[in-house]
Amino acid sequence: MLQGMNINKDLVAASATPLVLAILSEEDSYGYSILKRVSELSGGRMEWSDGMLYPVLHRLERLGYIAGYWQKSETGRRRKYYRITPQGGEQLDVERRQWQAVDDALRSIWSPPALVNPLSQG
Repeated sequence: MLQGMNINKDLVAASATPLVLAILSEEDSYGYSILKRVSELSGGRMEWSDGMLYPVLHRLERLGYIAGYWQKSETGRRRKYYRITPQGGEQLDVERRQWQAVDDALRSIWSPPALVNPLSQG
């Protein structure tokens, strides 16, 4: 795939909710770890900043899709971890279906048409 490709800001913003919910469905996590996971999942093509992630986390928390809690790390430093809520799991299912529909439509229009075998027509 294309390393260093800049992904359109609108696409990054649209994918933020399903990505964060999917990451948190794997396990509870904190900001820096979520940023690393997004980069890992995208093969380094999506590099989110704190300024992009934290407003998403705060919005998802306000909506009741995730819940934050404070915990000490191995180093003794307090970190805010996030977990997906049952409502967030339901929203993830909705997001998954919506993105699948978009993916299906794009694959349909971008894939080459099936070749017709002239020998089989007759």
